[in-house]
Amino acid sequence: MANASTKRSLISKANSTIVVSTGVAAFLIIFSLVAAKALISQAGYQNRVISAKKTAVTQLKADLDARDSLVASYKAFVITPTNMIGGASTGTGPQDGDNAKLTLDALPSAYDFPALATTLEKILSGQNLQIQSITGTDQELTQSNVGAAGSPAPVPMPFQIQVSGSYTSIQSLVDLFNHSIRPFQIKTLDLSGNQSNMVLAITAQTYYQPEKTFNITTKVTK
Repeated sequence: MANASTKRSLISKANSTIVVSTGVAAFLIIFSLVAAKALISQAGYQNRVISAKKTAVTQLKADLDARDSLVASYKAFVITPTNMIGGASTGTGPQDGDNAKLTLDALPSAYDFPALATTLEKILSGQNLQIQSITGTDQELTQSNVGAAGSPAPVPMPFQIQVSGSYTSIQSLVDLFNHSIRPFQIKTLDLSGNQSNMVLAITAQTYYQPEKTFNITTKVTK
């Protein structure tokens, strides 16, 4: 009986040892698998981060080269002694001014109807015409978000004018609109009166081009 009890005790201890050893082995295997998966995932993430950084550096170098080229082109465009319409780049006459100023005058980057009305008044007064009305709709509030949309297309600014004067002055005004550095598109033109005292009513539009904004964004690599 003693031998049988001793054998059962040894068998029980052996079974316990096997269970413990099996549990420890299973734990080590599971831990190793989880650790290996975490390491592989971390290595993959680091590779994606490194790849994204390399792409960003390459793009940054290209942007810096483009910036330098743009600055050089802008300087060459601005410092020419004679501007693009034949005036002096440093003068103060009606055709003078550097090319950058002329470009902004031709196609402003912001909606400004009061400035347009002032420009029209100056043009009309210079042609010895009697101004009867300059009208239009000030859409500053509705146009304020156009630039944020990133639209590069010119945006029309409609207006109406009515003037009176001689036929020669009115003809000169129409020619001036046609040859102006700022684009004017005449939609309708109505004439009444006689050659010495004529009334002209014009429905037309000019344009402005919203500025393109440069946005720096961040990207999260997962």
